[in-house]
Amino acid sequence: MARAVRKRPAHPLGAVEPPGNAQVAAGVAAATFLVVVLALVSGSVVWLLGLLVFLPGTASALCTVRQTRLIAAWTTLVVTVTVLPWGTTGGRWIDRALLVLFTLALGIASVYACHRRIARENEMLRLRSTAVAMQRHILHPLPLVTDDVMVNGLYEPLQEEKLIGGDIYDVVASPWGTRVLIGDVQGKGLAAVGAAFAVIGAFREAAHREPTLTALVDALDAAVVRHNSYAEQTGDDERFVTALVLGFDAHTEVQAVNCGHIPPQLTYQGTVITPPLGTGVPLGLAELAAEPGTVDWFAFPAGSTLLLTTDGLTEARAPDGTFYPLDERLESQLGLSTTDLPQALYEDARAFAGTEGLHDDVALLTVRRSPRR
Repeated sequence: MARAVRKRPAHPLGAVEPPGNAQVAAGVAAATFLVVVLALVSGSVVWLLGLLVFLPGTASALCTVRQTRLIAAWTTLVVTVTVLPWGTTGGRWIDRALLVLFTLALGIASVYACHRRIARENEMLRLRSTAVAMQRHILHPLPLVTDDVMVNGLYEPLQEEKLIGGDIYDVVASPWGTRVLIGDVQGKGLAAVGAAFAVIGAFREAAHREPTLTALVDALDAAVVRHNSYAEQTGDDERFVTALVLGFDAHTEVQAVNCGHIPPQLTYQGTVITPPLGTGVPLGLAELAAEPGTVDWFAFPAGSTLLLTTDGLTEARAPDGTFYPLDERLESQLGLSTTDLPQALYEDARAFAGTEGLHDDVALLTVRRSPRR
């Protein structure tokens, strides 16, 4: 039986680091010197207001609580020491007292704000860690290798903080060879993510149970129908899912069932070919189809590369409204490895879209024969 090998992602979670103590000390010293000099030259303590606002406020946004506390104490000390000489040169004592009290209050508020900021950042980091753990179980990190194929690529959600969107992919090493899925859930938001979970879960279970691709696709369609039934009961919108399901084995041909998805692109010996596949209805809409879905076959010789994508790439638009010409851009990137090709196409599409940016999630996979074949 084929065996899948999954690699861990190369990039761990990271957090924004606060400035070092040396950097903080240098910045505080420079700002203090500048403000005190201005105050002495001008003969007015009004120049100290810049220090009041700048130092503790900036520290609360960038530094640790301890650093913010020290900066607030230092600011209060400098203001107090600098304001006291004005008592011998005139000026109302109430103004000096209010300035010191204002500095102290600002320092306390800055320390409190720093506490709140760090607590919020820790909570967001915890939630993000949970989301990443979920993503690793739902969308397995690439590359994925089986006895039949090597699958590489990328997944880029439209909103980075969400990590998981409506695009899906998976690779399962089954008793009948390797099954590959790529799909796109209609719409966005949590409801779309729920439908994505339903399809991926059904795919992983049915790929080991169903001997044919048509039976596998029927199981995926039933999963979407069940999900929509539950969504209707809870008041959520119903969804359909475009999908492309491929089957690879020891033969030189590939089986494919297209459920309303973008057809694959095959690169071989410097040419780009679009295999002629039928286009069935998306998952969840099988009852509306005039006839049941069928399996198509196309050649997948050794040395060729199969490119699978979602419409987040093909529907990228230039500022003048032109759609991203995938065939042309793919031909210009044929010299790249299967590891670099997905990222190159994604960056090229972003540059093509310009300031408009991409308007949907992007899943982009490359499939090659395993070296063991």
